[in-house]
Amino acid sequence: MEIKGKIIQMLPEQGGQSKSGSTWRKRDYILETAAEYPKKVCFSIWGDNIDKFKIAEGETLTASIDIESREFNGKWYTDVKAWKVERSSSTPAPMNNEVPPPEPEDDLPF
Repeated sequence: MEIKGKIIQMLPEQGGQSKSGSTWRKRDYILETAAEYPKKVCFSIWGDNIDKFKIAEGETLTASIDIESREFNGKWYTDVKAWKVERSSSTPAPMNNEVPPPEPEDDLPF
């Protein structure tokens, strides 16, 4: 599933050690959709993907997510985990105030 929007908040990174002794870390991000009635969605990125994706506040992106719910002591908890992030494509601005070359004119008479 994919969700597209703007990152409006980045929560502090969390980490710890599992029962098996391995370390873990995650970071939560708040994304606001660009619909007529915008929705806010909190999603998590785990492990090395935090460094790989380098998400910044104010950035518009599309996140590929998995949604999973689990029960614990009669209550249900839902996780939204991003496993891929794509930046919105945009045309890069010319570097060093360069003016792009003019497009060739069509010399056809018709």
